[in-house]
Amino acid sequence: MSASIVLLATDADYVYDEVDAVLGGDHEVVRVHAGAEVLAAVRDHDPVLVVLDLQIGNMGGMAACLDLRLEERAERIPPQRVVMLLDRDADEFLAKRAEADAWIVKPIDALLLRRTARDVLADA
Repeated sequence: MSASIVLLATDADYVYDEVDAVLGGDHEVVRVHAGAEVLAAVRDHDPVLVVLDLQIGNMGGMAACLDLRLEERAERIPPQRVVMLLDRDADEFLAKRAEADAWIVKPIDALLLRRTARDVLADA
């Protein structure tokens, strides 16, 4: 039986290291380095969860999340569960506008990320 996949979009190595340390025991964490790569990676890997860093190179987490939601509505991809990693509390507005299922503010709190991922997956 293969591990379920969590897709992480971040260009920061420390974010990947932290997410992999928290979720990697239960899931295979697949990383992309740019928001523009998220949609193709969703199609290739069929993740159970997508984790988007708000600040990613050429296409940030908000734009990547909106792109996923548009593709879902067009029925070109199945519904995705999305957790966004925010830089500050004020960015919660952006996560809501992007229709993320949940979000946490960096620095990443391991217990909070694990609980948030579990809760989002339970709602699937």
